[in-house]
Amino acid sequence: MTGTVRVVGDDAQFQPELANAGTKLVVVDFFATWCGPCHRIAPFFGQLSLKYTSVVFLKVDVDQCQETAQSQGVTAMPTFLFYKNKEKVDELRGADQNALEEKIKQWKGGDEEGSDDVAVKGHMDLSSFINKAGCECLNESDEHTFSHGLTTKGGYLESDCDEQLLMSLEFTQQMKLHSLKLYAPEENGPKTVKIFQNLPRALDFDQAESMEPVQTLELTPADLKEGTLISLRYVKFQNVRNVTIFVKNNQSGTDNPTQIDYIGFVGTPVDTTNMSDFKRYEAWEKGFYRNMSSVITFQMCFYYCIDFKPAD
Repeated sequence: MTGTVRVVGDDAQFQPELANAGTKLVVVDFFATWCGPCHRIAPFFGQLSLKYTSVVFLKVDVDQCQETAQSQGVTAMPTFLFYKNKEKVDELRGADQNALEEKIKQWKGGDEEGSDDVAVKGHMDLSSFINKAGCECLNESDEHTFSHGLTTKGGYLESDCDEQLLMSLEFTQQMKLHSLKLYAPEENGPKTVKIFQNLPRALDFDQAESMEPVQTLELTPADLKEGTLISLRYVKFQNVRNVTIFVKNNQSGTDNPTQIDYIGFVGTPVDTTNMSDFKRYEAWEKGFYRNMSSVITFQMCFYYCIDFKPAD
């Protein structure tokens, strides 16, 4: 095997490997020595580890680490599972080289999306979990759009006719939100910000003004400095699929345009897949043993019928 792939030798090693990766993407190849497709894709997996050096690559032999394979819902080989901050975020079954690399590009996040390294222990930057197609902003200027504010690679978001902005962000899965990043100039960055979550439809400005938010922030210039995290009411943001952010006014106290250099969140994905995967494994396991029982019963009947001789 080529590359910098680490082999997990036993069940006790798996969770420490995930923990040691911190906020890095971890890609785990669950394989079996008797699996032909596993052998065919193994060299490519090694090459990926050399190409994407910021990603952690692990291999787990499902026969040596049966408890790990079962707890992670692995029922076919090869299965590639993707983890961030010890949470499973995606999976791929089968030896599809193109699909495997595309998922690595998707989830490694920060290098491409322009997120920064400011985070909290136990949480991560969620830029790679934002569904850009599900994001929109009302009152953005034509030259400085919302997409400019979702990356740290230059550009900024600016309001158009007055100081207000109404932004909607959609995540690719449910999230727990710990804090907000809102980098902006101190003279015209946001001041009063209302945050809503899981709204079934988009708000207009009148609705945003009148509705009660989950949290209202009164920001100071110090809150807007790059590298600063703005704490959210963590217990209130536990199952977030979308957020709406209403910037009511800015630091200037006038209707001059509001500028946001970067907006992002720190938190963790809600693990909604492990239990269902485990239940599927249990169902498969029960079905397997039920089928085996039927086979054994048939064999016993078959041999009994052959050996049975009617009395004269």
